[in-house]
Amino acid sequence: MKEVFLSVCFFCCLFVSAQENILNLEQCIRLATDSSLQTFRARNLYLSDYWAYRTYKAGRLPSVSMQLTPIQYNSNFTKRYDYTENIEVYRLQQSILSSGGLSVSQNFEPTGGTFTLSSDLEYMKYFGENNRTQYSSVPVRLGYSQSLFGFNRFKWEKKIEPLKYEKAKKQFLYTRENISETAAGYFFNLAMAQSEYDMALENVASADSLLLAGKERSRISTISQADLLTLQLDLVNAENALENATTQLQKAEFAFIAFFNLGKASDISLTLPEKSEVISIPVEEALAQMKANNPDILSYRQQILESEQEVERTRKTAGFDASLSASVGFNQAGNTFRDVYNDLSRQDIARVSITIPILDWGIRKGRANMAKNNLNVTKLTVEQSELELEQEVITTIAEFNKQQRLILKSASALEMSIASYNINKQRFVVGKVDISALTLSLNRRKEAQRNYISALSNYWKCYYTIRKLTLFDFEKRETLDFQFDRLLE
Repeated sequence: MKEVFLSVCFFCCLFVSAQENILNLEQCIRLATDSSLQTFRARNLYLSDYWAYRTYKAGRLPSVSMQLTPIQYNSNFTKRYDYTENIEVYRLQQSILSSGGLSVSQNFEPTGGTFTLSSDLEYMKYFGENNRTQYSSVPVRLGYSQSLFGFNRFKWEKKIEPLKYEKAKKQFLYTRENISETAAGYFFNLAMAQSEYDMALENVASADSLLLAGKERSRISTISQADLLTLQLDLVNAENALENATTQLQKAEFAFIAFFNLGKASDISLTLPEKSEVISIPVEEALAQMKANNPDILSYRQQILESEQEVERTRKTAGFDASLSASVGFNQAGNTFRDVYNDLSRQDIARVSITIPILDWGIRKGRANMAKNNLNVTKLTVEQSELELEQEVITTIAEFNKQQRLILKSASALEMSIASYNINKQRFVVGKVDISALTLSLNRRKEAQRNYISALSNYWKCYYTIRKLTLFDFEKRETLDFQFDRLLE
């Protein structure tokens, strides 16, 4: 019993080993989208945008900072007023200064201002004629500052940054679907090359057997010498076609291995996908999904927002500007550390500053007009690009529906062409069909095989193009966002 079990395991291992290089379309696409260099690049591009978005979100939170000057030593001559002589004199001053502060800042998005809560402490020690020690403190101070008529960047960042991050996620999914589309192209290129090679190999064997049959018929004078020469020519042409098919197969295999990063893999055998049930893709639904999910659409919205942002920036910097800053708190000074925290005094500071441009030779106005013109150009460009994208979706769906019908017809044509060729081949051997009919049926079989693989290739390319443009799975009836987190694991 043990020997039987070991034998079964051995043959199972052989079977698995034999299947290692047998790939279907789904396996190839999974291989390309999971481990290809393009996927690695797309993942890192997304992570770069992710951390940019995280930085934006962090900028909306309170920030805490500490400013420290542990020690500062000064020894220099300073100008002082001598009351007794009523003159100013230079005197040597030596001092040590230490200071520290803690502040909390919070941006206020609706107005574009900034709130600040801070606390400061300073220590000074003088040497020389005036040998004394002083402390100064601001235990707490609340301040606010903003531009009254200026540009509010926080408002625009709130509109643009989330859109940029959403576009980054869609772009990652878009790139994966683009990789799937490219992988399908390499898959069917190799499948076509393998099919051409198999047919060429079979044609050589068939031409050789037909030539032998023709020689037998020539002995009994049931075939002309011209037909026998045609059979010999067919064998030579079949051998030449096999050489060409071998070269094309090698090129397709090299390209396939390089794209899928298979190293030194050899003897790759592809299994053609079977046509699944008919998939209905309503054009209106596809267009709606494209407008909601396509990263290019989000990029167009971002371009318009950024152009509108620039219009507002140039408009608000073209005229006069005023800024406001105000703070309220407590402070105190004393000769001891305890003194500066007793009997605190109010500290109120308010300031309004105004900037009025008088003469700039039209520079600000020119910049504002340029920004408006750029916005108009951006809107027109975006409108044209969206129309082209819609047209691409519509034409791809039409091609996809056509290929669904062609696959069924080409599969049926292939079965009939194979049956017709086999019948004509048998009838030729017994002398009931001439060489012209046999050659015609052979050519029809070749054409039917190419048409079938070509229809499969076009079908799956259109399928992945539609997924790429809409980021929607019309088989499962769900967007591709559901797999986003899993793809980044």
